[in-house]
Amino acid sequence: MTWNVEWDDAAVKELRKLDKQAQKDILKYFRERIAIDGDPRRFGKPLSRDLAGLWRYRVRDFRMICNIEDDSLIVLVLRVGHRKDVYE
Repeated sequence: MTWNVEWDDAAVKELRKLDKQAQKDILKYFRERIAIDGDPRRFGKPLSRDLAGLWRYRVRDFRMICNIEDDSLIVLVLRVGHRKDVYE
């Protein structure tokens, strides 16, 4: 079972602001781990409080906030940023 990783427009803009190596690492993470695994929740952690229902993934010092849509097998990336300010 493969998952489709889709990117929100805001997440694409945030990704482009990162250095080239960070961009490659993040894209590789989604391509080689999340997309081909049967359960994308195996790698991330659930968020709580205001972001309850969303999941976060970690690559180096960067965090990606995602919405997992089980019925359509989609992982939608909503935010990408440094760990100190991605949750704001």
